[in-house]
This record gives sequence, structure tokens and C-alpha cells, in this order.
Amino acid sequence: QRQFVESGGGLVQPGGSLRLSCKASGFTVDFHYYRIGWFRQAPGKEREGVSCIGSTGGSTNYADSVKGRFTISRDNAKNTVYLQMNNLKPEDTAVYYCAGTRQPPDSCAGTWYRGPFTSWGQGTQVTVSS
Repeated sequence: QRQFVESGGGLVQPGGSLRLSCKASGFTVDFHYYRIGWFRQAPGKEREGVSCIGSTGGSTNYADSVKGRFTISRDNAKNTVYLQMNNLKPEDTAVYYCAGTRQPPDSCAGTWYRGPFTSWGQGTQVTVSS
């Protein structure tokens, strides 16, 4: 079964940092063809597309709410995508999910968050609170 495993969440104070990881499980052979997105969902809110990275890392995009604070990257040799989150705010509190797809286009332009993304992880909780 093709899926992802997220890790790196936790409790952090405002202004702090976390690095989330999204590791492929069950399909490492062609992970490098996958476009990966990070999403988050806070209680009572709709799921939000946070960031995206193309298969080679050449295409990235960020939600306006995280631009300048979050950085997405990938290491295809380790079948892993990372989300470095700096200067965290209480409004960043949510369950963070990663998802991937091989469906074209391999681009994070525009409404990338509409997908469709075919493989998902179970999520990792991020809580920003003093």
C-alpha cells in the first residue's frame, strides 16, 4: 500500500521551530516521480494547502499565511520531504498531513492544492502554545 508517514510534530512555544518529515512507505522505487503537498487542518476548519514541492524540487509554492516562515525541501535518496517551520504562531496549530501524486502536471503553480493527491499520511499534530 502506497502511503506516507509523517513525523516531527509536537508542542512548541510561539516563535519556535519544528521540522516535519514525510517519508514514503511502500513505494520507494518511484518516490522521485511524486509531487508532494503538505496540508493542515485545525479543529472546526477546512483543510488548507500549506506547501508543495515538485518531483525534482524545482517547483515549490506556499500558502500566504506561511510564506517567509516555512520552507519545503526533499531528499529523494531518502524518500523524504521536509517542512521546516520557523517563527511558529498559535494559528499554525493543526494536524499536518503530507500527500503525493504522480498525476501531471508536475507543478506547484496556482491551485496545486486541488490535487488530486492519491496517497496520504495519517498526520502529525503541531501545537503552538505558551
